[in-house]
Formats: sequence, structure tokens, C-alpha cells
Amino acid sequence: MNFLAHAWLARRGNDDFLYGNLIADGVKGRNLEEWPADVARGIRHHRHVDAFVDGHAVTHSILTRSPGWGRRYAGIALDLVWDHFVALELMQARAEGPIVSRTYELLARRSAPSRLAPMVPVLVEQDWLRRYADFAFTCRAIGGIGQRLSGPNRLAELVPWLEAEYPVLREDFQCLWPEVCRALEVAFEAE
Repeated sequence: MNFLAHAWLARRGNDDFLYGNLIADGVKGRNLEEWPADVARGIRHHRHVDAFVDGHAVTHSILTRSPGWGRRYAGIALDLVWDHFVALELMQARAEGPIVSRTYELLARRSAPSRLAPMVPVLVEQDWLRRYADFAFTCRAIGGIGQRLSGPNRLAELVPWLEAEYPVLREDFQCLWPEVCRALEVAFEAE
């Protein structure tokens, strides 16, 4: 799961909790004492979501189907593919507006960890969270991440496979997402 999915799952938490969920990929280590309590709680929640999704049978099935040379990178690509499907669902339900606006406001108001700092302003300015609904945009974003990794752009090389698997990945998402929401959607205001 990527920014939009994490934001949706954490939307009922306070701003610190949501912010922690949004920046968690940029925070290294287990010691979160330097962060305010609800931000740290959000970081831990994000990591719990990632572990749940990474360990899910649906994810294992997809990785088994993925090209052998690309398995190491397929999980990164899937994070963005899941955000694509979340964006489609939220747009169809006309529910994306408030959480996307709140997410952008938080990211614009607070500084991101150095690993995310160059990307966050672009994400906000170019409205990536809504644009993830366009699969071509999502695939370009996947390729863009691959450009930042060392060596050949294996993420860009996975795009044809993702395009071919799209109907099956959509079915996979429809199995995975309800389980993620049941298990990990925050139903309270973090204190």
C-alpha cells in the first residue's frame, strides 16, 4: 500500500496519527522516541499495514506469478497498483475529496523526513493521489521510482507484466482490500 491507501486506513485518526502513517516509509529504525506519541503510533500503524499486506496469501500468490527476475521489485510496484485501485474505489464512491485534501494540507504544512522530502512537494503539486486512478499515470510513477534505484530500471521493466495482469490484479485487490480494511482501518480518533 502507498500514500492513498495508508491515508484512507488512518483517516479517522488525528492529524499526528495520519501524518505518521504518511511519512513512515521515510523513517528508519524502531526507536521512535523522538517523534510525538501519535506520530509514532501512526508510523507503527503504517508498518503493521505493510507487514499485513506483505504477508497476505494474495500478495504471495501475485509474487509467485510475477516474472522471476522481477520478484524483488514486484512488491514496490504493487504498492502503487494498490493505490491505483484505492483511487478508483474512492472516486466511484465520491469519497476521495476530504482525505486527499487533508493529506495534501498535512504534507504541505509539515516537513517530511529527508528520504521523502524531494518527492512530497511534487506529489502534492501534481495531485498524485487523485491521478493514481489513471493506470497509465500509476505505471509512469512506478517507472519513476525505478529510475531512483541503482542498476537497470526493473520497475519499468515490470510495467508490461502489470498491464497484462491488470484484470487479475483487480480481482486480487478486491479480495485483499476488504480484509485490510477489516483488520487495519482505524475506527477511532488517536489521542
